[in-house]
Amino acid sequence: MKNISFKIGLLFLVFIVLIETVLFFTLYVHVVESRVKEELNALQARGNSHRAVLEKHYGQSTIDHVALMESEADTDVAITDKKKHILAYSNRLQPEMKRIIRHSSAQVPREGKIIESHWKTEKYIAAISPIRLHHHTVGYVYMFQPTESIKEMIWRINHLFMLVGALSLLATIFTIFLLSRIVASPLIHMKEATERLSRGDFSVHLHVKSNDELGALAKAIQLLSRDLAHLKKTRSEFLASISHELRTPLTYVKGYADIVRRKELSEEERIKYATIIYEEANHVAALVKELFDLAQLEQHSFSIQKEAVKLYPFIQRVADKMALAFQEKGIHFEYRCPSSLSLQIDPNRFEQVLVNVLDNALKYSKRGGHVRLDVEEKSKHVLITVADEGIGIPEEDVPFVFERFYRVDKSRARSSGGSGLGLSIVKEIVEAHGGTVKLESKVNKGTMITIELERDIEQ
Repeated sequence: MKNISFKIGLLFLVFIVLIETVLFFTLYVHVVESRVKEELNALQARGNSHRAVLEKHYGQSTIDHVALMESEADTDVAITDKKKHILAYSNRLQPEMKRIIRHSSAQVPREGKIIESHWKTEKYIAAISPIRLHHHTVGYVYMFQPTESIKEMIWRINHLFMLVGALSLLATIFTIFLLSRIVASPLIHMKEATERLSRGDFSVHLHVKSNDELGALAKAIQLLSRDLAHLKKTRSEFLASISHELRTPLTYVKGYADIVRRKELSEEERIKYATIIYEEANHVAALVKELFDLAQLEQHSFSIQKEAVKLYPFIQRVADKMALAFQEKGIHFEYRCPSSLSLQIDPNRFEQVLVNVLDNALKYSKRGGHVRLDVEEKSKHVLITVADEGIGIPEEDVPFVFERFYRVDKSRARSSGGSGLGLSIVKEIVEAHGGTVKLESKVNKGTMITIELERDIEQ
């Protein structure tokens, strides 16, 4: 994983070097062309300056004076008549100069022109300026400059560009690999974190505070770590709970079955112990049914068969089934539902939802308390609310109550809690109906579960 910083750095380096190369080459070409053009323009301007002097005071003395002025300069001058016969020159004319003069055009604009600009292959660059008196050309001023000076200037520019380019490359390499390590560092930590997660170590803490994609990934891994730790904990608690829930009734069944087998047992005692065996068998059957429902949910084989159901008689039937249990515990139960309301639901599955929710309210309500079931019509939805005045749920447990295997009551007391599957099954069934379920609770104040379903608009 540490190679990722090298790979990222190398990738960035290739792109940056390519960009820098294009930019440096463009800049180099522009600078060289500009400097050469400046030299050519300066040479032409110098020839025009001499031409202006000659036009004001044209004569041999002025011609000699101009030639003398250029004798100590880096440039050379040659002055000719209109037939290109040499009248004066500053230094000895080289064959290349004579060739340029001989092949120069007779048609020269007033502002003069460059007649040799190939500094890479020729020994001289040259410019020509016409001398005119009374609108007639009487001669020419030729300016020459050795290309060695231009080549030397270009060499200095090349040297400067190579030096700057090398420094820029080193700075780029250093900066990119430094930044790539900074960018890759969180990824390396995340990779190490995922390796720890794969080994079952969920104590992962990533200190990435940025709000970009890396920050979002770090938060996702942190959340995954927390969820996996919670899942591991709840699964362990679930296995312990199921082990306890199965072991206890089976122990009762086995023990009382041994007692029932005794011949000296009276009929009254035999019935008493057989009743206990029956109750414990029912407890195991209910638990196995919940586990079977959960297995169906896990395998996505949980089917919903919807049909139009009148809610009032449906809820009345569920309330009648639960009435005796509420009476035995001394809890007042009431319900309210519009008489004409109907919904597209699976009556068997939705009865399981209401029974599970009401059973939870029954378990956690105190004697003398109230449990209320309300059905309320909205424009597009139907709200089914079950509220109790029971012991409530701690705030830290509320986000997890619909998770599979989760139990608020960690004591696993059979009288006060189930297997932790009821509400998760409720959530799956409601969502299979296209609805939502939420829970609000306060300790010692009570709990309210709200189921929201889409209503049949055509009714």
